[in-house]
Amino acid sequence: MGRITARRRITRITVGRAPQTREDVLAVEEPLEIRVAGTALSITMRTPGHDFDLAAGFLVSEGVISRGDQLGAIRYCAGATADGENTYNVLDVTLTTGVPLPDPSLERNFYMTSSCGLCGKASIDAVRTLSCYPVTHDHLRVTPEFLVGLPERLRAGQDVFEKTGGLHAAALFDGVTGELLVLREDVGRHNAVDKVIGWAVKEDRLPLAGTVLMVSGRASFELTQKASMAGIPVMAAVSAPSSLAIELASELGLTVIGFLRGDSMVVYSGEERIIADPENEASTRRAVAAQ
Repeated sequence: MGRITARRRITRITVGRAPQTREDVLAVEEPLEIRVAGTALSITMRTPGHDFDLAAGFLVSEGVISRGDQLGAIRYCAGATADGENTYNVLDVTLTTGVPLPDPSLERNFYMTSSCGLCGKASIDAVRTLSCYPVTHDHLRVTPEFLVGLPERLRAGQDVFEKTGGLHAAALFDGVTGELLVLREDVGRHNAVDKVIGWAVKEDRLPLAGTVLMVSGRASFELTQKASMAGIPVMAAVSAPSSLAIELASELGLTVIGFLRGDSMVVYSGEERIIADPENEASTRRAVAAQ
């Protein structure tokens, strides 16, 4: 899709120097309406691209679906405007036979800005959605050495950020092999995570046991919820988490790491998954296995 970036003439001003006018590249932000069986469910401000992933991930995050085989089809709506023009800003999702439609009684006026996916939710309690994939017993263990390399790998994959400086990113790593499974960018951090989860839906990889989600920016309550709904046991962020994010993570048994920068990090919940001393961990496992 060619609408990910846009060009605009700007004036750069530096104190003590003459103003400079030149062309700059901006990240595109446009609305996307997500419909289910023709009924509007959500409008989110997003960066165009991987829209089907975004819709699928959003439906997982909201508990509408939990497996790829529950997703029938996704299509752009033709004639999205009054004059019949297709703006590629309206999607209609068809669920497979037997999958219930979103409950109208849970209507919460889904309007999401690119900065806050929670806007419009009736209450915090409404988003404590019960995940089909509890992470409490996920046996993933990772070392600090593994974690400190993730921000650089995330940044290296941010092609559009390099051009605009204006996009968030989310990447999913195999917590055992270290393989980068998928990376998505978006003007909204919650959209980037939904695009990652949507990729997993289409690849039939849910639940995402044994994986690590790395996000740019902060770790919010909503991102913690999304990780839980997809069965992701570890989430790391380059910035701070919110108090509510850690409260939820602690309830769910999810590991949250903040301020992952350079060679340091802060573990806010689920510290048992971080192997501070790999040799001691290995000897402990051998002792347990011998019993």
